[in-house]
Amino acid sequence: MKILSTKPIISLFLLFSIFLVGCGKVTPSPQPTKTPTPTSGATSSPAVNPSGSPAATTDQDAKTTPSMVNTNEAFEKAISKDGTWIICLLTDLTFDKELVLEGEFTNGKKDEAGKDIIQRKIALYEQDENRKVTARYTLTAPKLTIKSPEARIQSGTFKGDLYVSSKNFQLVDAIVEGNVYFTNEEAQSTFKMDATSKVTGKQELKK
Repeated sequence: MKILSTKPIISLFLLFSIFLVGCGKVTPSPQPTKTPTPTSGATSSPAVNPSGSPAATTDQDAKTTPSMVNTNEAFEKAISKDGTWIICLLTDLTFDKELVLEGEFTNGKKDEAGKDIIQRKIALYEQDENRKVTARYTLTAPKLTIKSPEARIQSGTFKGDLYVSSKNFQLVDAIVEGNVYFTNEEAQSTFKMDATSKVTGKQELKK
């Protein structure tokens, strides 16, 4: 009987083994970015500290701790009366419905008389440890109503119409691509915007 040579079979087996090892090679995962993305859509963290925001401590009320948001659901919760005093975007957000910033909040600081300072801020930016703005974001909605007192929008762009019902609303280094309507005379007379801010539409009283 003629015995078949085993060399071709062994050679094929070796080639097949090498092929399997190559396909199973694990590609290294990319390194994480400097600013981590919240896994639940929103986190409260003192690590990112937009200008004027306090570093939270365990003794402070949860509402004085910044909310870092990257989803529509997290943003809506943060701007509600049960949200936080400062809302920091980590990405552009777009809504197809009207939004309302409501509730009275304090920023964790005291004034000269020892009273809590009332403030509310939508921060459309990120910054580094030297408080230099490193990223600016855009918030888009057909309408945003400002009901929280002492509120501001800072360092980013809002696309839509603003309706201001509270006193001392400010635009700080911010752009509004739309109109600003004031629902009462006090809101109109106490409104402020700095030299780096801009409103592309009209500004008028609309009761």
